[in-house]
Amino acid sequence: MKFTLSWLKEHLDTTASLNDILDALNRIGLEVEGVEDKAAKLKGFSIAYVISAEKHPNADKLRVCMVDTGAGEPVQVVCGAPNARTGMKSVFSPPGTYIPGKDITLGVGSIRGVESRGMLCSAAELELSEDHDGIIDLPEDAPVGAPYVDWMGLDDPVIEIAVTPNRADALGVHGVARDLAAAGLGRLVEDAIAPVAGAFPCPVKVTIADGAPCPAFALRLIRGVKNGPSPEWLQTKLRAIGLRPINALVDVTNLMTFDQNRPLHVFDAGKVHGDLVVRRAVAGESLLALDGKTYALDETMCVIADARAVESLAGVMGGEESGCDEGTTDVLVESALWEPINIASTGRKLGLNSDARFRFERGIDPAFTVPGLELATKLILDLCGGEASGIELAGAIPDTARTIAFPLSLTDRLAGLAAEDDEQIDVLTRLGFKVAGSTGTVDVTPPSWRGDIEGKADLVEEVVRILGLDRVPSLPFERDENALKPVLTTLQLRTRKAKRSLATRGLVEAVTWSFVPKLQAELFGGGAPELALANPIASDLSDMRPSLLPGLVRSSQANADRGLGDSALFEVGQVFKGDRPQDQFTAATGLRRALAKPAGAGRHWSAKAEPVDAFDAKADALAVLAACGAPVANLQISADAPDWFHPGRSGTFRLGANVIGHFGELHPSVLEAMDVEGPLVGFEVLLDRIPTPKAKPTRVKPLLELAAFQPVERDFAFLVPRSVAAGDMVKAAAGVDRKLITAVNVFDLYEGPGIEADSKSVALSVTLQPREKTMTDAEIEAVAAKIVAEVTKKTGATLRG
Repeated sequence: MKFTLSWLKEHLDTTASLNDILDALNRIGLEVEGVEDKAAKLKGFSIAYVISAEKHPNADKLRVCMVDTGAGEPVQVVCGAPNARTGMKSVFSPPGTYIPGKDITLGVGSIRGVESRGMLCSAAELELSEDHDGIIDLPEDAPVGAPYVDWMGLDDPVIEIAVTPNRADALGVHGVARDLAAAGLGRLVEDAIAPVAGAFPCPVKVTIADGAPCPAFALRLIRGVKNGPSPEWLQTKLRAIGLRPINALVDVTNLMTFDQNRPLHVFDAGKVHGDLVVRRAVAGESLLALDGKTYALDETMCVIADARAVESLAGVMGGEESGCDEGTTDVLVESALWEPINIASTGRKLGLNSDARFRFERGIDPAFTVPGLELATKLILDLCGGEASGIELAGAIPDTARTIAFPLSLTDRLAGLAAEDDEQIDVLTRLGFKVAGSTGTVDVTPPSWRGDIEGKADLVEEVVRILGLDRVPSLPFERDENALKPVLTTLQLRTRKAKRSLATRGLVEAVTWSFVPKLQAELFGGGAPELALANPIASDLSDMRPSLLPGLVRSSQANADRGLGDSALFEVGQVFKGDRPQDQFTAATGLRRALAKPAGAGRHWSAKAEPVDAFDAKADALAVLAACGAPVANLQISADAPDWFHPGRSGTFRLGANVIGHFGELHPSVLEAMDVEGPLVGFEVLLDRIPTPKAKPTRVKPLLELAAFQPVERDFAFLVPRSVAAGDMVKAAAGVDRKLITAVNVFDLYEGPGIEADSKSVALSVTLQPREKTMTDAEIEAVAAKIVAEVTKKTGATLRG
């Protein structure tokens, strides 16, 4: 919502400064998003007279101008504008001036050997318009030496505020002024709206069809108008907030929208055939709207139609065929009420946004329907002349009056703000509420423009925001046994830890749709009928996702298509294995593509670039599991990953029968079905299935225990069948003495000459950490013998000679 300071002061009689107004707006909940102060931005620019404009001696398209700036001796300026000429007046900027349109600070320069001590400016260089074909040409009466912003009336800051969806009343300058007056920044200027006497009955009748989402529709004809450009004061207002003036009739409706939060529409009466009817559209109907686009309508949408066709999309946008232009002599002015939900639905379906839709879908003041039409009529008569008919009103203005019993003590109890009864009543009264009673519990009737006020808590909020949150005392949290306890659940904590751990490993978080195409759902274990959407938002988003991998795969390929092939993405979100609550899980999933290794992506001269592999995905998954408190040392890894993983380059994390997740390289057939290029490796960990850690013991062990004795390392090389997993050998060796053996690692794998075709050589490094004394050779050999015996027993391995 934008407005100028002078526009605000038309409704607010105040002496407050701009900064005071901005502070008050933030304080009462109308957050200031920005202030454009052209006076501050263009303060160095002045009006100058061009004494002479001679051809540059070294350039055909440049002129050397002597300029009278009104500040003493003439100044020499080199100018390339085609309209620079002797005797004209323009806008001058001296050295040291910041030129906003070029984002430069001007200095003294030399252009083709001729010194230039300033600049004559175009409108584009001052960011006043897009005109950059020539310098600004001012009229003869422009005062030389005067600040340009003062002479042009540009010293009017434009304020932009953010309006929350419940505060539709603040979408008009009058409503903003009302809030500021209630906050003590001045007096609200209330001008009574006098009815315009109708000189004749309105010849166009209106009918609201059964089921049409329109409570009331007011219409009047103004004949004999002279349409054309609106006056400069109105055009200046509209341009200041970013609107393009069109003609007087249309500009009046835009003024009413932003000034009073009352969207209106005007029809060229000469282009309307017969009476009007408000109804739902018929399937197959269409409308050429004022934005030049044709929209296909359906039976859920509300329209205004005449005897020939649809003339307007109700509450959203009018039709081009009945629009007003300079040839309009008779105009129909409409002021109606529309059901907010229907307006929002229509706008979303058509992808059509307008200032009218923005206000109607939030709910406007129903009681202002007819007064708004009266005010618009007066403006049109003043600007365009003509003669107005009486008002044709179809339907009825709804009665929104409601009374709320409000205990004044509730403000202190809910918000902690202590305020006297009469102070609270005064705040509500200034905001337009009617209050019956003076102490204790009072009866409060909200005004018609505050449809968001539904209960006592809403009234507390009104009192607090006007009196100020700074009046709510600060209270420290209690630090004893009654202090606040942690509120995050285990799953919420795991979600945060999973995201943090993956981000530290160089993966970038992505957020993908919870819906996937049916084919992709089937590829990743889903596609069941109960997970198909009854009303999908798009034809290719038909099923609930059984995994996060499809969305990440598509995102990775989209990045690759744009030149970012080495991508590493992750997502933490919901996956759906069925339609029951217990079938919904929170998964942490990561995907690496091409050369996106954990140590760094892409190619480098220092080493050969290697593509990602299953072990990269495994390391990412283990990082998530460790961060979330899973017993990583007890995990079993089996080679039975789901079908969407490569069968020989993947694995499954288990704790007994509990499957926690999977990792590996994606199956080539899956990549082919999704039209995706590999290699792609990924993992998926179900955070819900990670066992909850046991309660910590009363006596906490130290985080780091330093042994007093030197560790001992021994290497073992075993011959085993190729079918034996190295992890089983590691597990067997570690189980010999869990207190003494602190690490078992695989450091070599050999298959080839000297080894039978169905065998492999696996070398293990075992670390022994004595705790009580230095181990003797005999003790070390005894442990080594146990390790060999255990590995042989559990895996069928034999020690290589």
